Amino acid sequence: MKHTVPVTKLVEQIGPQIEDMVSAIEACVHCGFCLPTCPTYQVLSEEMDSPRGRIFLMKSVLEGELNYQEVMPYIDQCLGCMACVTSCPSGVQYGELVLPFRVYAQSQIEHTVTDRLKRKLINETLPYPNRFRSAASLGLMSKPLLTVMPKRMQDVLALLPERLPETETLPELVHAQGNRRARVALLTGCVQQVFAQQINWATIRVLVRNGVEVVIPSKQVCCGALSIHTSNTDQARQFARVNFSVFPDDVDAILTNAAGCGSGMKEYPLLFKGMEDEPRAQEFTNKVQDVSEFLDNLGLRETPVMSDSIKVAYHDACHLAHAQGITSAPRNLIASISNVSLLEVPQGEICCGSAGTYNLEHPEIANELGKRKVDNILEIGPDVVVTGNIGCIVQIQSHLGTNGNSMPVYHTFELLDKAYLDES
Repeated sequence: MKHTVPVTKLVEQIGPQIEDMVSAIEACVHCGFCLPTCPTYQVLSEEMDSPRGRIFLMKSVLEGELNYQEVMPYIDQCLGCMACVTSCPSGVQYGELVLPFRVYAQSQIEHTVTDRLKRKLINETLPYPNRFRSAASLGLMSKPLLTVMPKRMQDVLALLPERLPETETLPELVHAQGNRRARVALLTGCVQQVFAQQINWATIRVLVRNGVEVVIPSKQVCCGALSIHTSNTDQARQFARVNFSVFPDDVDAILTNAAGCGSGMKEYPLLFKGMEDEPRAQEFTNKVQDVSEFLDNLGLRETPVMSDSIKVAYHDACHLAHAQGITSAPRNLIASISNVSLLEVPQGEICCGSAGTYNLEHPEIANELGKRKVDNILEIGPDVVVTGNIGCIVQIQSHLGTNGNSMPVYHTFELLDKAYLDES
């Protein structure tokens, strides 16, 4: 990268992340291997809505040839799914470029009143389960008026379930059954606590049955992933610092059963780079694991058995497969269940359109991706869909419903739990 703006000046403006950003730009050879896996390129067919196009735009801004206002419409439309990282033969770390670029750009561009209100609503609602439950309840009450609402509001309300499940306070400690094989702490998630708390209960039951003691810190807060999606890194750091203090050190792992949360927590070293908390962030991140990765490594004590034979379509959550590189672990766990046939979804590497808060901020593109995902799922004729992220579950359920299809969509650990319950 030939700098028309000195690196020292860029460090002053953006921070120590600039070196990683420059490395990502220099690694890109514009080969085009990312194009077939980029969801926005597949939908919009525009070069500037592809990873290599966005890298060119960001490079041009850093070199002073373009301004932030000109390029942000293209950068904002990126889902951050990181499929380009998986497909890149040059090893371009796209996430280390786009995250700090987006954050700094927010202070350099003029936002509309609507954009400011939308981001404030997301940042002040979704990361707080009680507030989010109230907002979701209000949304459900508004559903009868759906046909007279603006299209964007219709798209958002369509993501809500038919009803919100009752919440039940999770215990702070659940002892392992039999000999204890491990001790872990569990992140419970924000949206998941409101939409699908049964995922946490299923996760706890499966872990405990396999000899794992589970600690659930009662004072934990949002992991910050939702804030990162809206470039509100100050809020993300506030959340992270709380969790640094309330999660215990005497555990073998800090587990999450939401791919987006796991990906967000693994970005803590980048989030705190050059700051006093960077060593603590790295220490915390070193313990973070997805539950499927943890249990696959630990090994199941006994084979789960479904009472009836079922065909399972496994959907790769982008923040699990691409951002964390975890693809075999959930498949291994599903395949270990007797009477289960595991099916692969065509074009499985393409995002379903959920992507954190993306389906709230860009519903048109998200809807097209959701429709394509469901069409590909239905093509292989499964009995159930299984995935490892609450956002994907909500998105796929919504678009199955649009098709008039009531096929169940489960978390990987819900399927394991069902198999254990059938066996019992």
